[in-house]
Amino acid sequence: MSSITIQKVETKKQLRSFVDFHYALYKDNPYDVPNLFMDEMNTLTPSKNPAFEFCDAEYYLAYDENGKIVGRVAAIINNKANKKWDRKSVRFGWIDFVDDINVSRALLDAVADYGRSKGMTEIVGPLGFTDMDPEGMLIWGFDKLGTMPTIYNYDYYPRHIEQLGGWEKDTDYVEYYMRVPEKVPEKYSRIAEMVEQRYHLRVRKLTMKDVRAGYGYKVFDLINDTYKDLYGFSELSQKQIDQYVKEYLPMLDLSLVTCIEDASADNKLVGIGITMPSMSRAMQKTRRGRLFPFGWWHLLRAVKFHKTEGVDLLLLGILPEYRSKGANALLFADLIPRYIDYGFKWGESQVEMENNENVQRQWGALNPENHKRRRCYKKQL
Repeated sequence: MSSITIQKVETKKQLRSFVDFHYALYKDNPYDVPNLFMDEMNTLTPSKNPAFEFCDAEYYLAYDENGKIVGRVAAIINNKANKKWDRKSVRFGWIDFVDDINVSRALLDAVADYGRSKGMTEIVGPLGFTDMDPEGMLIWGFDKLGTMPTIYNYDYYPRHIEQLGGWEKDTDYVEYYMRVPEKVPEKYSRIAEMVEQRYHLRVRKLTMKDVRAGYGYKVFDLINDTYKDLYGFSELSQKQIDQYVKEYLPMLDLSLVTCIEDASADNKLVGIGITMPSMSRAMQKTRRGRLFPFGWWHLLRAVKFHKTEGVDLLLLGILPEYRSKGANALLFADLIPRYIDYGFKWGESQVEMENNENVQRQWGALNPENHKRRRCYKKQL
C-alpha cells in the first residue's frame, strides 16, 4: 500500500501547484480541455471570487512517499445553497488523482473531515462554488472532446468512487451533440412566426452600448429566475453579477447572444440564449492554460474570427410562464442562421438535468445525440 500525505493549501505557491496538477495529469490527452490558468487562480482565490461571500473552502494536495503531487481536491461549503435546499453538504470539487485508490480515498477523507468539523452531515460532488463552475463527474463519453465549461476526467475516476463504498448517485447530467442544419428547421421557423404574432414576443440583439447601459444585469437576473429550481442552485449575488457583466459579457461575440422580450409587457426580458464558438481546440493549444506566448492568438482566432467548427450552447433560459408558448423557437430561429454563416458544423449543449424533459425536448428538431453523461455523488458523514 502506498503512503499518501495530505497537505492543506496555504500559500500562493501551493495554489499554483494545485492548479498546475491538472495540466500535468492530462498532458497530451486528446479529449481534455484545460481551463485558463489565471481563471482558475482567480476562482480559487477568496479576494477574487465573490462566491466567498457565502462559501467557505479549503484545498488539499496529496503527496506520495517521494514527495510528488499525486492528487488534489477542493472542499467547499455553499452556505446559501445549504440554507435554500435544507441540506448540510460539503462539496468536493477540482478533484484529480492518479490511478491509485489510496490517493482518491485520502483526498475524499480530507473533504469529509473538513465537512464534519463544520457540522456537515453529507459530502456531495463534484460541484464548484456555484452552478457557474464545472460540475459532475464524467461517467460515459470518455472518447468525446470536452468543452471549456465542463469537467473531463479519466474513466477510472467513477470506478474509484464505486470501489470506495458508501457513495450513491445524487443526480445525473446529460449533454447533447447536434449537427448544424443547412437551414432553420421548419418547426422552429413556424413556431417563431406564430409566437411573434400571437404573444408579441420578439428577438433583441445586444450591443456593447446595451451592456454598458445596464442591460447585462437584466440577463443575469433572468438567469437567477430561470435556474432557481435546478439542483444545488444558489442565486447569483450582486457582486457575482457585477463580475460577469463587467468581465465576461464583453468577451462574447454578441451576435451569438439572443434575448427575447415581451413587447406586450413593456419589453420585459423573458428569455436568453448565450452561445459562443467552441474554445476546445484553442484551449488545447495553450501552454498549460497560459495566454502567453501564443495562447492568446489561438483563443482570438476562435472567439473573434470563428476559426472553429463548433459552437457551445452555454446558457439558455426561458421564464417558466413562457416555455409553453414556444419562446425557445425564437432563439433557434435567430441563432441557427448565424451558425450557418460562420461555418459552424456542430453545437453542443452544456450539462442538463437528466429529468429536465422540457429542456431536452427543445433539441428535437436538431436530431440530438446524448453523447455524454456525468454524475454527482453523495455520501453520508
